Amino acid sequence: MRLVLQRVTKASLTVNNKIISKIEHGLVVFIGVTHSDNVSIIPKMANKIIKLRLFNDENNKMNLSLLDISGDLLIVSQFTLHGNCKKGNRPSFLDAASSEHAKKIYNEFVNYMKNKLNKVQTGIFGAHMVVELINDGPVTFILDSNEK
Repeated sequence: MRLVLQRVTKASLTVNNKIISKIEHGLVVFIGVTHSDNVSIIPKMANKIIKLRLFNDENNKMNLSLLDISGDLLIVSQFTLHGNCKKGNRPSFLDAASSEHAKKIYNEFVNYMKNKLNKVQTGIFGAHMVVELINDGPVTFILDSNEK
């Protein structure tokens, strides 16, 4: 599982010219699933996101978590996170999970987060979405379940 976290002041998702989700101060998490991912990795990755101290405290130091600030979370599926651009000019998506497998992991991840946080919004799996966000900082981190 590969995740890209962006700290935002606000973000929204639009599908077919209609805003389907929007958040204020919090995180946008783009999630890419690979073949070897299974539901057992979800608690580790989700809890890491929830507890990461990515938000500024009163001394302007990144010392507060999403929980500490009661921040919003927007989860967006993005298979291109497993795109490989090493050879040629066209990305290869052989490392990305099948749609069926990825959707299962994505839905489990969303459900886990909804059980842990009050303010969780999502995209529509497999849909063409327009993502608008204001990256705060900018602050962007990449988490990969395969990294040690």
